[in-house]
Amino acid sequence: MSNSSSLTQFLLLAFADRRELQLLHFWLFLGISLAALLANGLILSAVACDHHLYTPMGFFLLNLSLTDLGCICTTVPKAMDNSLWDTTTISYKGCAAQAFFFLFFISAEFSLLTIMCYDRYVAICKPLHYETLLGSRACAHMAAAAWASGFLNALLLTANTFSLPLCQGNALGQFFCEIPHILKLSCSHSGYLREIGLIVVCAFLVLMCFVFIIFSYVQIFRAVLRIPSQQGRHKVFSTCLPHLAVVSLFISTGIFAYLKPPSISFPSLDLVVSVLYSVVPQALNPLIYSLRNQEFKDALKKMMTTCFLRSNKLHLFFCRTLIA
Repeated sequence: MSNSSSLTQFLLLAFADRRELQLLHFWLFLGISLAALLANGLILSAVACDHHLYTPMGFFLLNLSLTDLGCICTTVPKAMDNSLWDTTTISYKGCAAQAFFFLFFISAEFSLLTIMCYDRYVAICKPLHYETLLGSRACAHMAAAAWASGFLNALLLTANTFSLPLCQGNALGQFFCEIPHILKLSCSHSGYLREIGLIVVCAFLVLMCFVFIIFSYVQIFRAVLRIPSQQGRHKVFSTCLPHLAVVSLFISTGIFAYLKPPSISFPSLDLVVSVLYSVVPQALNPLIYSLRNQEFKDALKKMMTTCFLRSNKLHLFFCRTLIA
């Protein structure tokens, strides 16, 4: 029997027992991390450098890129470190920090995805009111609300979880510090029920937002079907359907991870579900929301061309200096 006051570390779940598979997971996560860093870095640079992207959608994509980077950088590096060095430990304070920041970024990301859905709904279904409903001040307020709600949600869940007495060992059945798996170590029935109540309330709010997202996309699809141009319909559908697919994957797997009954909790299932909501959507978001967008493609081409020309000028300057 151990107590939370005496716990100094937790044991995370390894992806595999065989050394070769551990190294495979390391290289796989390294590739995902580098791709996410590169793609989101390009989005941040493009939005910051190109005034054509100073739009509500560009502003929200910038915020979404920050949450994607936050989610990836909170969970994946520690999993890579454990796979590379064949360890499974994480300190108590490190676990608390990881749980807080992951909840912070994942909650803010969901809020931003809901806001971006509203942006598309207004742009397609109420284009004449777009400037009024999504002015610069309104966008700033909505983004601030997304970050604030994420912070509040993370603070409540993390503080309540780590205030519980933990006496069921220190082995977590997950590759990062996920709240449901920490709760399994609790020996306080009342505290456990209080935390479950908070999770259920959060899940209910998520479901309400998901219903709003579905309603918005239904209205968008109805409006699109009235477009006489087949090319115009295809363009909107090819943009909106991937959005809806990733949001659905993100929400369904996230809710399942937090509300699934203990009777169907298996290590392999938990690993797959956690990767599907904590890594895959964050890696796909840059491709689906930005890099398939023609405005972003043009902005990236312009930025890369400018960087290439400046590097050539700098190279010529150094060459002339050396010759002189």
